[in-house]
Amino acid sequence: MTNGGQRIATASGVMLADPAGIGNALPGLDESLFDPGFWAARGELAAVGSGRGSAWFIGSKANQWVLRHYRRGGFIARFSQDSYLWLGEARVRAFAEWRLLATLVQQRLPVPQPIAAWYRRTGLTYRCDLIMQRVPNAQPLSTWLRAAALPQDSWRAIGAVLATLHHAGVDHADLNAHNILLDASQCVSVIDFDRGRLRAAGAWHMRNLRRLRRSLAKISLALPAGRFTPQAWDALLAGYEAGG
Repeated sequence: MTNGGQRIATASGVMLADPAGIGNALPGLDESLFDPGFWAARGELAAVGSGRGSAWFIGSKANQWVLRHYRRGGFIARFSQDSYLWLGEARVRAFAEWRLLATLVQQRLPVPQPIAAWYRRTGLTYRCDLIMQRVPNAQPLSTWLRAAALPQDSWRAIGAVLATLHHAGVDHADLNAHNILLDASQCVSVIDFDRGRLRAAGAWHMRNLRRLRRSLAKISLALPAGRFTPQAWDALLAGYEAGG
């Protein structure tokens, strides 16, 4: 797989894909890949959750993927829920995230493998979607904390992974408790790199961490005491320092 992927024109848009990753899931690499209704008709659709980026688990047992439709957040969502200003194909958000993930996978970083991205342009705007490999048997950090407190080793492992990403120059635009995944063995992955980028080391390292801490503090308000403590954060920072 190359970082650029293969550009494929479809009936009403353009796809960026790794044909080897798609395999035999759909002959002809049709844009139906990005239609939740197509997967529902095959009995291969399950909702991940709601929010700005609507997402579904799709595919068969052999091909377990996540489909995400890009949605806007904040004030502008009142006027347009999922359309973005057209600034050229190189600026399509799904394509940018696909290419970033492809680069990070090649560096063996703990992120999902991108499968395909697609956009449809209408005049001065476009809508887009992304399909990526599902991280097997993993749940968001926020879900783990709702169930129980995490051991110190898990917090240190999270910090170490964040340090590895920062060392590689990965600036995550929305690092929060929902975008960090842990599996049953407490292996850590990071997802949702929309608007992420590669850049030189700088103050953004600490901005990422502060954003995560705010997210953890916010969700912990509705959780039993002890799910996110100062000691947990200290353990995460210890893992971060050791990992860096």
